[in-house]
Amino acid sequence: MSLIDKIKEISQGTNQAGNPVAVMFGTVSKVNPLEVIVEQRLALPRDFLIVPETLTEYKLLIGEIEYTIRRGLEVGDQVILARVQGGQDYVILDRAVE
Repeated sequence: MSLIDKIKEISQGTNQAGNPVAVMFGTVSKVNPLEVIVEQRLALPRDFLIVPETLTEYKLLIGEIEYTIRRGLEVGDQVILARVQGGQDYVILDRAVE
């Protein structure tokens, strides 16, 4: 590898390191299977999404009554996403509230 090629490689790595995460907003378009639409053009299927436990449904049965402790994502929810460096996976950080 020539010196010029090595300098180009280092430069590209520096540029990528300068933007390790891209934050964006999306809308839940489907729940089962989960799908999020980003910028009205990019549909992210469940395989590309990392969903934290705080955004999953949690119900608790006490006696004969079932209580919803935490609701999961629903169609129409606005979410905040972070694209992981490399661009394949997206972490859903939270719901966006107006």
